[in-house]
This record gives sequence, C-alpha cells and structure tokens, in this order.
Amino acid sequence: MQYSKKILIALFCIHLSVFASCEQKNTPSPVEPDTVSLKEASPFPFGAALSISKMKNLEIYRTTVTTEFSSLTPENAMKMANLAPSKKDQYTWDDADYLVDFAQKNNIRIHGHCFVWHNSLPSWVNNFVGTKEDWKAMLKDYITTVVSRYKGKVASWDVVNEALLDDGTPRQTIWLTKIGWEYIELAFRTAHEADPNAVLFYNDYGQEYSKVKLAAINDTVKNLISRGVPIHGIGLQMHTNINQSVDNIVNAINQTAATGLKIHISELDFALNSSKNPNYTVNDTDLATQKSRYRSIVAAMCSIPASQRWGITTWGVGDDDSWLKTNPDFPLLFDSNYKQKSCYYGVQEAFSILKN
Repeated sequence: MQYSKKILIALFCIHLSVFASCEQKNTPSPVEPDTVSLKEASPFPFGAALSISKMKNLEIYRTTVTTEFSSLTPENAMKMANLAPSKKDQYTWDDADYLVDFAQKNNIRIHGHCFVWHNSLPSWVNNFVGTKEDWKAMLKDYITTVVSRYKGKVASWDVVNEALLDDGTPRQTIWLTKIGWEYIELAFRTAHEADPNAVLFYNDYGQEYSKVKLAAINDTVKNLISRGVPIHGIGLQMHTNINQSVDNIVNAINQTAATGLKIHISELDFALNSSKNPNYTVNDTDLATQKSRYRSIVAAMCSIPASQRWGITTWGVGDDDSWLKTNPDFPLLFDSNYKQKSCYYGVQEAFSILKN
C-alpha cells in the first residue's frame, strides 16, 4: 500500500508539470466544461462558507450551493455577535436555523463556526462584569446552549478560533484576560459534553507562511490532547495568495496531518492581488497561477490518509461574495455571476488525475 501511494503521488507530480507547461502555452484544459460537480468529483466533503442573505434572496447563489457543495459553513450566522447580539441568554436563531434546515433538506453537512474568537463579540460580552468563575460560567452556558440546540444536526464545530499570534505566543484576547489559557480547554470540554458525537476543531491561519506558528499550533493541540481534552481536528484557514509557494502549503498540511487529527482546509481562497493594489486588473498569467495553486492544494489534501480528510471549504462561493472583493480581488472558484473559473477546473483536474 505504501509503495502504491508513492507511485500515485509521483505520477501526480508529473501531471502537474505537464499542466503547468500547457498553461504557459495557453493550450486547452484537459478537463471539459461539462465536468461533474465538485461534490460528485471530490473524494472528501467540498464546501463553502455562506451568506444567509444571499441564500434567502438569490436563486443562482442557492442553486450553485446545492449543485456544487457537500459541506456548508455559516460565514457569520453562528458567530456570537449574531446568535446573542443584545444580551446574555437572549438568542436570535433565525439565520442559523435557516441554514441548518436547508442543509438537512438537501442532505448537506454543516460545519459550525465559531464559539470562541476575539472578534465578532457582542457589546454585552465586552461589558460583562464578574469574577473568573463568572466568566467561565458565562462561556460555558453560551456554548452549551448553542451546541444543544443543534445536537445531531451540526456535524462539527470550530470551537476556538485564532488563539495564537504569528510568533506562536497566545493572543491577548478578552477570554485570555478574564479566564486565562484554560479557556481553550473549557470550551472544548463544554462542547463535547453538549454533543459527544460532534467533531471539534481548533481553527487558525498562517500555517503556510509561519513555521513558528505552525509548530506552536500543533504543539498546543497535542499538549491539550495529552491531558484528555477532546480535540478531533485542526482547521487550516488558508487565506493565502498565488505568491505563496506550493512547498510551504504542502508542508503546512503534512505537518498538521502528522498530529493524526482530522484536517480541514477551512477558509480557502487564493488572492490574486496580494499587494492590495486598488488599480489591479485580472490577467491570464495570474489566473493560470491561481489554477495551479488550487490544483496543488487539492492534491496535497488527497495525499494524506483518507480518515483524516475532513474536507476543503472555500470562504465564499463567487468572487463578489469574497471578503477580499474591495481590494479588488478574484480569489474564488466562481466569478461574480457564479460561472466556473479556470481555477475550478484546476480542482477538477486534480480529482480526475487521482481517480485515473
């Protein structure tokens, strides 16, 4: 089995070289435009982060989601400021319920995002007054309430998001100040108690550009697991750009997979305009590189053990949905009209090669 896997990866690398050469010569892609959907082609769940407003009001958006994706992440609907915007113990469930109901009706997995983050906090949290034990009780009550509502409906959660800085040190958040580093353990244990079957993730960015942070994330998670904390996976956000080397991206995935945990490429996009030039215009050279990068990350994900592939999720559906659109930028698989871009076919090429 090990020998066959090495042969497969070597053959894939040969194909990548051929495709890169084809792109430079502007020859046609070997994958035709009538390719099956991403969810049909992918050997693991392939998803996107969603805008509830567009899901409710834009038919082409909703159709693209149901046709292409097998996993959905709420971009904002399950963040604390959205679920409990006004006061403690007062919840606004409409948008989160809509997404969960939609997913169940369409047999699509939901990945919840996120419980503990330094951003998207309602004002009542920032103004909360109490002892350390009061803060712990407040956080525990919040997580228990949300997880219990969606028990058996939400398959997995980003429990803690972005707890470390690029230099590997703890981020100075309100949770760290009021509770201490133990807030991470508290959050995971609480989520697990509320739904023992949910798959729980630590989620962060920067693993592909900071080896120090990559090591710190993996060491932190391994330390928590050694003490019996129920962490099942690591999310690599992978908000990256076409200038990032394939070697760094592959190394981040492989080093994270070496923990033995499930791997989720959780917020993927490949920025074209990494310098944030306000006058940037898209060009064929950048699009070809973007296509190659998407193809490479899919190949890297396919190279880790199947049991660890929780999936790939792009942060948005079409370019006009992206958090980077004001740069301007064009980082996603679909254009502003939800038509497949060349990078979409880069993903399909990776799947096609690995199946043949």
